[in-house]
Amino acid sequence: MRRGWTQYTSRDGTMGYLQPTEYENFGLASDTTDDWVTAASALIDAHCRRASLNPTQYVERLRLVEGTQCARLSYLPLVTVAQASSPLVSIRARYGRPRRGEMVYPIQAEIAWAFGLPGSWSTLDCTTVDCVCETGELVFPQNIFGMPYNEVEVTYTAGLSTIPDAVKSACALVVKNAQATPSLNVKSSRLDTMQMEYFSNSLLDDTVKTLLRPYVANRLG
Repeated sequence: MRRGWTQYTSRDGTMGYLQPTEYENFGLASDTTDDWVTAASALIDAHCRRASLNPTQYVERLRLVEGTQCARLSYLPLVTVAQASSPLVSIRARYGRPRRGEMVYPIQAEIAWAFGLPGSWSTLDCTTVDCVCETGELVFPQNIFGMPYNEVEVTYTAGLSTIPDAVKSACALVVKNAQATPSLNVKSSRLDTMQMEYFSNSLLDDTVKTLLRPYVANRLG
């Protein structure tokens, strides 16, 4: 499967993954300022290659595997938000001109091209697409010519409805690592993401990466 471009809508506000009332429970001093947690949360988002671990809407264009009608989304798990019946918001699909070696249905392709189907996007009913929320796998129906689609554009919602303790622990560990870094351990100044990013290799240690591994996006590149 080959993926194209992806865009997303950012989360609202700058709230971190730890609330002040949780600081002591995860080993932070009660007087820890919010900027430490906010900067650590932004670093976690960057490591996981996503806008946020909170429920976020994404638009992803995918090239379907030759000979199949399956695709796998990059951001997991898929989640249904309030007043929505499915994590799939909208889906468009098309049968574009195949790449070299992808001509699986030559006769049907000639018919489709005669009717101007290639390149035309069709809006699909999301209920006709089989979806596995845990793995992000989608199975698409064939089009009216009996040919498989080879490109789809999916708008969907993915993220964590409740931030798990593993993410909270990772956030607290990043803050501790930052506070133990001499160049960052200046309580009188406020932190920003650029400062944290500069020291990311030392702040995101093996323990943090292990805790965050299930939440790293699957996209290529």
